[in-house]
Amino acid sequence: MKLDFFRYQAQTTPFPLAMEVHSAEGSYIYDKHGKAYLDFVAGVSACSLGHRHPNVVNAIKKQLDSYLHVMVYGEYIQKPAVDLTKLIAQHLPAPLETTYLTNSGTEAIEGSLKLARRVTGRSEIIAANLAYHGNTMGSLSVMGYEERKQAFRPLIPDVRFIDFNDLDQISKITENTAGVILETIQGGAGFIQPKKNYLTLVKKRCEEVGALLILDEIQPGIGRTGKLFGFENYNVIPDIVVTGKGLGGGLPIGAFTASKEHMKLLTDNPMLGHITTFGGNPVIAASALATLKTITDTDIIPQTLVKEKLFRKLLVHPLISEVRGVGLMLIIMLPSPEIATEVVMKCQDAGLILFFLLFEKKAVRITPPLTISEEEITKGCQVILDVLDQIH
Repeated sequence: MKLDFFRYQAQTTPFPLAMEVHSAEGSYIYDKHGKAYLDFVAGVSACSLGHRHPNVVNAIKKQLDSYLHVMVYGEYIQKPAVDLTKLIAQHLPAPLETTYLTNSGTEAIEGSLKLARRVTGRSEIIAANLAYHGNTMGSLSVMGYEERKQAFRPLIPDVRFIDFNDLDQISKITENTAGVILETIQGGAGFIQPKKNYLTLVKKRCEEVGALLILDEIQPGIGRTGKLFGFENYNVIPDIVVTGKGLGGGLPIGAFTASKEHMKLLTDNPMLGHITTFGGNPVIAASALATLKTITDTDIIPQTLVKEKLFRKLLVHPLISEVRGVGLMLIIMLPSPEIATEVVMKCQDAGLILFFLLFEKKAVRITPPLTISEEEITKGCQVILDVLDQIH
């Protein structure tokens, strides 16, 4: 199997982790030898309820017995998609009420950029340095990391960059700006939270000049930060909010939500302003609906802050300079990229799954399922500390 993996499946790095997965359940992944790995990554924040949560599995099975794909997005009324978009609206502040479901987070970013241009009639997009919003051409264009973009230029024009949290650069948002796209919490850059009312001031500037604020909630959204949406922590309401990853319950999904007034502009002049075949797929929508219901109907969201405190209490070591983030969107900062790599590899050998960040190489990701138990947190943190002791 491993030889076939390397020969036939396209790779993204020269050295993938290459664990051969046999099964997964709850907070654990099992390899072909039956070895259990405690999962502190959750598919890079995607498996909000862990692996094969019974509510999600039952919803998928029930939908499988009714119908799969029947028509391109938005033409037929399909109950799972309608119920999902309605539930999203019920948990968002006005005027965010209309959701376009997509196949992935990066497609939702593409749709949000198009919508900002359509609403304003302008072309300029402002993004943040060290931002990550996906890898399709539009999303790549608003990635604030030249090393990852240069091989694919030319990208879409009229994109400008500012430094996240730099209040002096907010003035670069002008009457030429269609939209400002920011991660609510910068992910690849090192889980950087907004400071000094930064997002509030950006939104105020957008209102002054007639631009739209797009907040990328693909990582911090769906309960990971102690609120259902990360922006709820920072006294701001975006014009467009983008979600993905954790919404799908382990299946691929993306979504962008705006006001009804704005979203209807994608239906005319031109018609089919954004179109997708499989967006809103009924099986995936059923999975997402079960995921969102479970998260919002239980105490899972407030428990993320309790679990964050436990992580911070346990992860104390001379090699850990900082535990950064909020809720269950955390990283540990280590002295060097080499030590970070060693920690990830040795922890996997010891049965604990950790992972890297895109741009901040000294960081190790800790984004477990929101359902992880305190016992599992304690167990995993001890593995990290033991590995750090070996290195130290």
